[in-house]
Amino acid sequence: MTNVTVTATHRRRGLLTAMMRADLDAAVGRGEALAILDAAEYGIYGRFGFGPCTGMTAYTIDVRRSGGLRPDLPAPTGSLELIGMAEVRKYGPELHERFRRGQVGAIDRPSEVWRQITGELRHPAHPDWKEPAAVLHRAPDGTPDGLALYSVDDVWRHGESHDTLTVQDLFAVGDTARTELWRYLFSVDWISTVKAANVAPDDPLPLLLRNPRACVPHEDTVADWIWLRVLDVPAALSARTYDAPGRLVLDVADRMGYTAGRYVLETRQDGAEVRGLVSPAAEGEPADLALDVSQLGTLYLGAQTAHRLAAAGLVREERPGAAARADRLLRTDARPWCPDGF
Repeated sequence: MTNVTVTATHRRRGLLTAMMRADLDAAVGRGEALAILDAAEYGIYGRFGFGPCTGMTAYTIDVRRSGGLRPDLPAPTGSLELIGMAEVRKYGPELHERFRRGQVGAIDRPSEVWRQITGELRHPAHPDWKEPAAVLHRAPDGTPDGLALYSVDDVWRHGESHDTLTVQDLFAVGDTARTELWRYLFSVDWISTVKAANVAPDDPLPLLLRNPRACVPHEDTVADWIWLRVLDVPAALSARTYDAPGRLVLDVADRMGYTAGRYVLETRQDGAEVRGLVSPAAEGEPADLALDVSQLGTLYLGAQTAHRLAAAGLVREERPGAAARADRLLRTDARPWCPDGF
């Protein structure tokens, strides 16, 4: 389903509930452990068990005020190359797949999306597509490890350029490539403003600048983006990794009935390998944390902490210290981010 709405003449008849039930039943029938969507309205999908699980940030940067990137950053390594759209289609998919596998919350890009990005396939919603510029970063061994697509307007006032560079897409495998792409974008001639529409919530961009105050979040920045719904608690919790060994008993409520129950989460660490072991709790074993499945969706990728959700009354500690223990188990190194829509 996409772009779903109910006309004013057919509201309060349970149509959305029926559609969601059919959609989730089909996902369960396929053996899916998780479902995701993006929500136009915050208050709708929590009642179907979805919780916000990724965030995004948009920045406007005054280039002159920013002073550019800090001079004490490591010297550039690798190389930068301006490429055309055919080369974007050549290098982009494999590079994005490597990036996606290291970025919590990212999803894959089908080939049709790459064709739309590069203008080979025109999307009806974007009839005025214009070819962007593209810059590829290569590691010292020549392997592509970063890509940025951008456009530049042409604005002159009082005999001086006031051009804006808009970053349409930027992703990289590793900090070095990402920093070098930002360095390049801030060095384009005649640019007075850089706009980045979708940046990871913890992207270091402001801290790369001489003056981070010049990097201003947009007023209309969307705080949440992807929403996640757990359909199979044991399968979902077994599929992710954990930083620390531990044990947590979860009491999960689910008004739609897919996941309601009590679960034991046990994580064990053997060197650098972490295994998630989940099984139904023995009858009578007390829970550590009680929560709705929608809050489990929010915790699953590390979008929020259990401590913060408990403070807001969205999860309940059944044992003292359970929220802190959950946070130690469920934390992720980087905050979840999805640079793609669907």
